[in-house]
Amino acid sequence: MAFFRTVGFADSEPVIAGQGVYLRAPQPGDFAAWAALREQSREFLTPWEPIWPSDDLSRGAYRRRLRRYIDDQRNDLAYAFLVFRGTDHTLVGGLTLANIRRGVAQAGSLGYWIGAPFARRGYMSAAVRTLLAHSFSTLRLHRVEAACIPTNAPSIGLLEKTGFKREGYARRYLCINGIWQDHLLYARLSDDP
Repeated sequence: MAFFRTVGFADSEPVIAGQGVYLRAPQPGDFAAWAALREQSREFLTPWEPIWPSDDLSRGAYRRRLRRYIDDQRNDLAYAFLVFRGTDHTLVGGLTLANIRRGVAQAGSLGYWIGAPFARRGYMSAAVRTLLAHSFSTLRLHRVEAACIPTNAPSIGLLEKTGFKREGYARRYLCINGIWQDHLLYARLSDDP
């Protein structure tokens, strides 16, 4: 049951425009650019992500990923987006609003990654702001949560710059790069300034 559900798979927006970026659900035609950027950024991303399966960058794994994204969106469980630079439509990263909880919670969890060549250029800040606006308006969420490893200063800066407030500390919260890592817990509410 999706109490307070407002958007279904068929009526979701195909493109969400932001300041200098736009968000779009991943499509089969994005495979080559996605795989190339992830491979180019592997060393940069490895300390902050779960261990990649051995076939993670294969076309078959990408197709399975897309099927999961479609199922999750259809069931209002998660919404995955690729982030594109608005000026030339270059793929720069991705983000996901996952673990959607309806009913009395109206909350979801934000995850994101940026390709190494595009880090620290403001693209992900713009993408997060764009997704937050969409989450609070179209998806009618009340709360978006995020977590990051305490040593990930750029991620902490991103969250704080986009209005997230630190709410706590979770010991051994997620298995990142093969190790159960402590995480700082952040949240942004729909009525936060």
